[in-house]
Amino acid sequence: MSSLVTYVLQHTQLPKIGIENTLELLDEECTVPFIARYRKERTGNLDEVQIGTVVKFRAQYQALEKRRKAILKTIDEQGVLTPELKKKLEFAADIIELEDLYLPFKKRKKTKAETARKNGLEPLAKIIMAQRSDAVQSLASNYLGKNVTSEDQALEGARHIIAEWINERTSIRNLLRHQLERFAILTTKVIGSQKEVEKAQKYRDYFDWNEPLNRCPSHRFLAILRAESEKFIRVKIEIDDGKVLERIEQRILKTNNACSGHIKLAIADAYKRLLFPSLSNESLKNTKEKADDAAIQVFSKNLKQLLLGAPLGEKRILAIDPGFRTGCKLVCLDAQGDLLHNETIYPHAPQNDSKGAIKKISSLSDAYKIEAIAIGNGTASRETERLVKRIAFKNVVEVYVVNEAGASIYSASKIAREEFPNYDVTVRGAVSIGRRLADPLAELVKIDPKSIGVGQYQHDVDQTKLKYSLDTIVESCVNTVGVNINTASVSLLSYVSGIGSKLAENIVTYRNETGPFKSRNDIKNVARLGGKAFEQGAAFLRIKGAENPLDDSAVHPESYPLVERMAKDKRVPLAELIGNKTLLKEIELQHYTSNTVGLPTLEDIISELEKPGLDRREKAKVFTFDQNIKSITDLREGQLLPGIVNNITNFGCFVDVGIKESGLIHVSNLSQGFVKDVNEHVHLHQQIIVKVLSVDIPRKRIQLALHKKPIQD
Repeated sequence: MSSLVTYVLQHTQLPKIGIENTLELLDEECTVPFIARYRKERTGNLDEVQIGTVVKFRAQYQALEKRRKAILKTIDEQGVLTPELKKKLEFAADIIELEDLYLPFKKRKKTKAETARKNGLEPLAKIIMAQRSDAVQSLASNYLGKNVTSEDQALEGARHIIAEWINERTSIRNLLRHQLERFAILTTKVIGSQKEVEKAQKYRDYFDWNEPLNRCPSHRFLAILRAESEKFIRVKIEIDDGKVLERIEQRILKTNNACSGHIKLAIADAYKRLLFPSLSNESLKNTKEKADDAAIQVFSKNLKQLLLGAPLGEKRILAIDPGFRTGCKLVCLDAQGDLLHNETIYPHAPQNDSKGAIKKISSLSDAYKIEAIAIGNGTASRETERLVKRIAFKNVVEVYVVNEAGASIYSASKIAREEFPNYDVTVRGAVSIGRRLADPLAELVKIDPKSIGVGQYQHDVDQTKLKYSLDTIVESCVNTVGVNINTASVSLLSYVSGIGSKLAENIVTYRNETGPFKSRNDIKNVARLGGKAFEQGAAFLRIKGAENPLDDSAVHPESYPLVERMAKDKRVPLAELIGNKTLLKEIELQHYTSNTVGLPTLEDIISELEKPGLDRREKAKVFTFDQNIKSITDLREGQLLPGIVNNITNFGCFVDVGIKESGLIHVSNLSQGFVKDVNEHVHLHQQIIVKVLSVDIPRKRIQLALHKKPIQD
C-alpha cells in the first residue's frame, strides 16, 4: 500500500479500494464530475463530495512531501543530517511536526542565543542544563572575555542559549499548543481614539470582549479580525501563564540546586519571548483557517443553491434595470436571450413619467410577444414592480423580481464587452438581469462568484482556498445540469468536465465557422480536443434534435452500444425505447453487467432513458411581497410577512421582505429545537412567511422568526 493511500486512509473513513482507484483515475487526468458519474464501479460508488475529499488530502500529502524533501535537503547540505534525525523527518505525520524538527536548523537573523554562542557560552549552558553543579557562579568566571565582562553577563548569555533549546523542544511546544487549544481566551479592546467613530459602531460589541478561543464561532472570529484590520480594536490571546510555566518546569527540572534557578529564569524567558508569541500566533492562525473553512463552506452551499436556482426557461423576456434619476434601463430578449431592443424609461422622480413608461412597456410587450418581465432588485425595484403590475397586458405576462447582485461586475467585464461591443454597461446589466431569469446558471458563471453576494467575509478568507472551492462548486453545478453545446457561452463551456477555457473558445469558434453540432461525434473535430477531453466532457454536452437521441442525454457515448443492445433485445428502435418506462422496467440489468459495467452505471442509464436530458432544477415561480410594506418604518412587531431567503450564514439567514434592508432570522428563531445546520431548515431563494420580532430603525436592523415553511417548494 502506497504512503499516499495510507495518508488518505488515516484522514478519512473511505474504503481502501475506493481510495486507490480514485487516485488512479486522478492520475489519469480524470475530473471529479466524470469519476463520480461514470466510474462508479471503480470507486465503489463514491460521490462528488467523497471524491473531493480524496483530492483534498492528495494535495495535502503532496505539499507535505514537497516540504519534507526541501527540509531534508537543507539539513543535509548543512552536514548535520544524522540517521536518527532523518528517520524522524521521514516519519513526521504533518507539517507542524516537520517544522518543529526543522526549527533548530533554520537560518535565523541575529539572536541573543547566537550572540552567546559566539561569545563561547554554550559549554556553560550545557553545564547548567545538566543540573549537577552548585558552583554555577564560580564556573561562570571561566567564560569571561572581551564581550563578556562579568559572571552575571555570562550566566545571562547561557540562559539565552537554554531558552532557545527549550523553545526548540517538540514536547514543550506541543504542551503549550495543548494548553492554548483548551484554555486560550480571546480578548479585544477598543482603540481609545476610535470609540466614537461612526464606522466603528457596527463592531461595538467587541469594544471590550472576551471568550474562550475554542468556543468563538467562525463568523464572530472573522468579524473581530476585520475590526482589528480596520484598526478599531486590538486583539490578543491570554492564558494562565503561571500554570503553563509550572508544567514546563515539571518537564525540565530534575533537581533543586543552583542550576534550577537559572533554568527557571530561562524557562520564563523562553515562554515570554519565544514560545508564547510564536504559538499564540499559530493558534490564531489555526483558528483563522478553521473560520475560513467554515465561511467558505457556507459560501459554497449558498453558491450551489443560487446556481441551481429555478430557471424560467426559453421565454421572451423584457428585463428592467430600475433606477430613479437615471431612469430604468429596458431591454427585450428573444427566447435564446439575444438582445432585440433597448431604451430608457423615466417613470420615477424627478421625471415621474409613469404614463409614458406604462405605454412603452405595454407596446414593447405586444411588439416582441413578451412572456415574462424581469425586474432587478436594486434601487427603485419595488416602485418599478408596482408600476408594471398596473399594466393591463393583452396576453399573460408574469412579473419576476430578480437578484441583480454582480450584474454591474458583469456589465463592465471583458466577457460583456465581447458579447455587446456596441452597447454601454447599463444595457449589458439589464440583459444580464433578463438572462438570469431565463437560466441563472448560464448567466452567473460569467461573474466572479465572490461578486454574487451570497456569503459573508468572502474578502477576508484565504483567497486561494475560496477560489478553488467556488470553482469546484461551479464545475459541479454545470455538469449536474449539462450544457447545450450549440447555445452555451465560452464561460459556461469552460466549466464542462475536461474542457477548460481554451477548448471552450475552440468549440465556439468551430460552431461559428461550421454551424451547429449535429452529433457528439462532431465534437471530435474541434481543434485540440483529443480523446481524453472527449471522454471526460462528451456526456455533459447536449445536442438538441440530434439524429441519435442519446446525444441529448447524460448517457456516455461509451455506453451507446449497451443501450442499442437493450433496444435490440426488446425488438424496438432505439427512439422507441427512450422514454418508454414500461419497456425500461422490464429490462433485466444483470444481463448487461460486465467487468467494467455494474449495476450502479446501468441504473443510471435506465434513469436517464426514462427522462433523457431532463433539467433537474425547479421552474421559476412568481412571488409577491406585501405591497403595504415600502420601507423599514412600515414594519411593526408581530407582523407576518412573505419573504425570500437571500443569504445564509452560520448564525442564521437573511430575508428580503420587499424593502431595502434585509431582516435576520437568527438560528435561535429558525426552529423550536437546536439548529445544527441552517441549510437543513431553509434554502436560498426559498419563499417563506416570517414574523417581525423587533425593528431597530437607527441601526437599520430587523429581527425575524421563521413562522411558516415555504409557500411553494
